Amino acid sequence: MLVAIAMDAQTITAWMGEIAASVRSERDYLIQLDAAIGDGDHGINMTRGFDAVVHALHAQDGTPGQLLILSGKTLVSSVGGASGPLWGSALRRAGRALGDEPTFEMPQMADALAAALAAVVDLGAAAPGDKTMVDALDPAVTALREGRAQGATRDEMLRASAEAAEEGMRRTIPMQARKGRASYLGERSIGHQDPAPRPPR
Repeated sequence: MLVAIAMDAQTITAWMGEIAASVRSERDYLIQLDAAIGDGDHGINMTRGFDAVVHALHAQDGTPGQLLILSGKTLVSSVGGASGPLWGSALRRAGRALGDEPTFEMPQMADALAAALAAVVDLGAAAPGDKTMVDALDPAVTALREGRAQGATRDEMLRASAEAAEEGMRRTIPMQARKGRASYLGERSIGHQDPAPRPPR
């Protein structure tokens, strides 16, 4: 039986803080990955963006959905290139999926992540196998939905989703990029992990 554990606005604020800290700690690694098949600024851009999100959410009142929408708008306005619009659109669509309810549980989170994935697909015109963030998001959504169908606990669903996303990320390494700047490298993009979302060509 699925254990219903409600999450709230504080959950969103905490998650964004954890994302910002993780991106900041991996900044140089993201720069290194992006330098191989991109323009090398992804770590800088994402650090600036999520630091801005943390600042925007500081002492901010609102529902979980409203805070996700604010986070998305902040990324769009503070991150250049494709990353800001894609991540921003994902968070805004997820926020709209949660609506104005003060709390949410794992079924709603699964729907919100699916909405985020749909936003990325709509904006970036990417599909699994294109060597983009979709290759991590799509299996993460699938894992959440499967966990919900099987009556998994929240921790089990989150762990399975994270593991599926990481595996999807690693599967981008042998792929040839079919979107964005990396696609211009052709076969030379093979063997490199994709560090960032890519815009449509």
